[in-house]
Amino acid sequence: MGAFYSSEKKFYVSVDCIILGFKNSRLYLLLIKRRFQPLKGMESLMGGFIRPDENIEDTVQRTLYEYTGIDGVYMEQVGAYGQIGRDTGERVISIAYYALINMALFDDALCRRHHARWAPLNDVGPLVFDHNRIVEDTIDRLQRRAAIRPIGFNLLPEKFTLPQLQSLYEAIYGKTLDKRNFRKRMLDMGVLEKQEDKDKSASRRGAYFYKFNREKYDELLRPGTFFVM
Repeated sequence: MGAFYSSEKKFYVSVDCIILGFKNSRLYLLLIKRRFQPLKGMESLMGGFIRPDENIEDTVQRTLYEYTGIDGVYMEQVGAYGQIGRDTGERVISIAYYALINMALFDDALCRRHHARWAPLNDVGPLVFDHNRIVEDTIDRLQRRAAIRPIGFNLLPEKFTLPQLQSLYEAIYGKTLDKRNFRKRMLDMGVLEKQEDKDKSASRRGAYFYKFNREKYDELLRPGTFFVM
């Protein structure tokens, strides 16, 4: 192979993974403590350098599996971060992706091995480099996405109630949503299948369970399909 670009400087390229979970009406962010310099011991997003034999998506999936034990999770790109001096070790350009995962599927043994923890999103403190900005950009993107497409397939159990679904959206937006308007818009999407049984843990009357119709859900996720919330 010819050295076509031998006169150009070389940089490091990495990925950062913003892994979000949902529990008890709160959004959580998976964080680790860095095991090496620079900024050893500070909390950080999951990440890794792109290997010569990997596409970017391969690195993302490898990183996600390494830290969570979950394979094949859909991840969406947030953006690229390449400001000079963003990484105090070297010139590193990072491509950020976020994933929404069911915390019940998470491997706690991996959590302990990597010194990772689920931090309530509202309680996240200072992170390394520009990771706080990456998290802020992720939430902004998630809010805009939730306004036009359904959210929740990877965050909720297989069967859930409309109050549970609304609490997820309220956690994403950080505010209370009108109950009647929310339910009408969600049902109008046509992705929810009402079940015969009810959840009676919160009241005697109970609330009907729903499931996502995976085929219709995936159809709404296709580019060019919009549903304004």
